[in-house]
Amino acid sequence: MQAARLHEYTGEMSEALSIDEIDRPNLERSDQVLVEVEGAGWCQTDNHIIEGMWEDYAPQDLPMTLGHENAGVVAETGEEVTLVEEGDPVICHPVQTCGICRPCRLGEDMYCENSAFNGLTTDGGFAEYLQTNERAVIPLPDGVDPTEIAPHADAGITAYHAVKKAVGELNPGDTCVVVGVGGLGHIGLQCLEAMSAADIVAADIKDEALELAEELGARHTVNSAEEDLEDVIADVTDDEGARQVIDFVGSDETTGLAADVVAAGGDHHIVGYGGHIHEPSQALVDGEFSFRGTLVGKYAELQELVALVDRGDVELRTERHDLSDINTVAERLEHNEIEGRAVIQPP
Repeated sequence: MQAARLHEYTGEMSEALSIDEIDRPNLERSDQVLVEVEGAGWCQTDNHIIEGMWEDYAPQDLPMTLGHENAGVVAETGEEVTLVEEGDPVICHPVQTCGICRPCRLGEDMYCENSAFNGLTTDGGFAEYLQTNERAVIPLPDGVDPTEIAPHADAGITAYHAVKKAVGELNPGDTCVVVGVGGLGHIGLQCLEAMSAADIVAADIKDEALELAEELGARHTVNSAEEDLEDVIADVTDDEGARQVIDFVGSDETTGLAADVVAAGGDHHIVGYGGHIHEPSQALVDGEFSFRGTLVGKYAELQELVALVDRGDVELRTERHDLSDINTVAERLEHNEIEGRAVIQPP
């Protein structure tokens, strides 16, 4: 089968991955599932993996097939699998968990002590077939297109995971700021609109992104390249600040907003990453606000997100590309030229 493989870390996206002919995966355990991939979302994290940013955080043996946002049709199942059968459309949680360690018993999928992360620590879905396990697959409702929904396996669930935490701290009339209305942010904004009665302020540096934010339910929009976001939030909240900030950018500049825009006792959720946090400890003490990280999300949360998609509450803006165009997609995302999410379709 054909697969897009990373052979060495590089900052040059135009030739990052090679299309190799490799063996189709064999099921090695009775709980495994082989999925014929119909769509695999390209994520900014893929760019970071190519650059080697994850080398110190996750074990990686190169060459490796990337792709952690995967959906398709079940091609084969192990003998103990009962959740799905051949021909079922599924979306795949990116982490294959063991189910028996303490984090798994607590339902904390991302903390599994024996996990395999497709496209990060083991082969992913930029290929014709993906090997995963029963604990990672979620059957799709009738009428839900696996190709269209694929990016929800990471982008969607990550946005949903952050929003769900924020919603637990939001009352009707509170203000929540969404920073960055791109591939993740446009999903998070829809989840926020569906799950809370907060007033949403969307901030971005692109007018077209802000137009989309308004269309998706933002009450206020701010072009932060032209307006001072701190002044806008102060005006909107009568100087109280935003109860929650969900940062889908994660740059030094956006994390630096926290002390100036987060209300006392509020949270700044970091979803996008690449920057740093440089706040004086006194600022956190004085404002008693928190920075909260976001690492994908739980299997159950992906089920919940699929329910929102099935109800029509969350829609993805996607563009589709052939596997052979994969490096062009990587390069375009590196230059912020993709609106919404790019989905790779194997041959």
